[in-house]
Amino acid sequence: MPHVIELTLGENPAPRLDKALAKVVPAEVTLSRSRLTKLIEAGAVTRDGVAITTLKYKAPEGTVFKVVMPPVEDYDNAKPEDIPLDVVFEDEHLIIVNKPAGMVVHPAPGSEHGTLVNALLHHFGGNLSGVGGEKRPGIVHRIDKDTSGLLVVAKSDEAHAGLAAQFADHSISRRYLAVSKGVPLKGDPRLGGLRGVGFEDGGVIRVATNIARHKTDRKRMAVVQDAGRHAITRAAVLEDFGHSALLECWLETGRTHQIRVHFAHIGHGLIGDPIYGLRKAMPSSAFQDDDLALVKGFARQALHARTLGFVHPVTKENVEFSSEIPQDFSDLLEVLRK
Repeated sequence: MPHVIELTLGENPAPRLDKALAKVVPAEVTLSRSRLTKLIEAGAVTRDGVAITTLKYKAPEGTVFKVVMPPVEDYDNAKPEDIPLDVVFEDEHLIIVNKPAGMVVHPAPGSEHGTLVNALLHHFGGNLSGVGGEKRPGIVHRIDKDTSGLLVVAKSDEAHAGLAAQFADHSISRRYLAVSKGVPLKGDPRLGGLRGVGFEDGGVIRVATNIARHKTDRKRMAVVQDAGRHAITRAAVLEDFGHSALLECWLETGRTHQIRVHFAHIGHGLIGDPIYGLRKAMPSSAFQDDDLALVKGFARQALHARTLGFVHPVTKENVEFSSEIPQDFSDLLEVLRK
């Protein structure tokens, strides 16, 4: 039998159903707002036996909703594997790891071994959190397989819930380094005319669009107008190479492939991106043969999660962590700077 919990709206409930329900989740139930959002959209939240699937559903104080909790996804088949981890920080509540490019975060069909979860199972000896109907040990956010950089992992349900809440309300600071094809600058009239693109003080580019699954290729994401989920990316040019640029990017939201999709949208896809970076070519005449081979053969999207800052979910301290760029990224920058 599925597990069902009842939630009764409190005083002055929020106009969004996921936010209203998140405020009345009992302390003993670990259920983040982002998880509630998914459950509502999946039809797992009902009122008087009728599924409520819109987040904009409004109900008065005292309304009772039933939430059907899905069965926990079973990752018992994931085996501990003695894979080295680059640990940036660890305490009894959480761990910060510097994930290398090429490592998948958690097991999935076709990637059952060599994942970060396999490494964590070995590192933690199986003592990991799995909450809100998702038994993905300690994983509260992900970065793409071929993106390198920092990722926080919860070691307890308390830390998992606290971190998930911060990701849900977008209070966690995440800054990335990226290398774009071409240089996105405020003076480019083409950029100024694109839907969702604006500029802020200090040359900051702000891209605000909706992102959803591509209509014909379900492995890709795409910018859409009247569907999907809202996504906001900000970026600033750190170095202008003429034919490309080193960017610092920071996220207000955290949608799948967000930075990659947004820079493809503005016509400056990332070097090495095999999905979103193909529309714009690098000028062959700007490079010597060996250097051109390195640039064109860069084997993954040039994207690195450099810093991660948040309120520690247990100690309540403000913490921030950073990581050095990996060697392949450094080699690419050396060539581009010539």
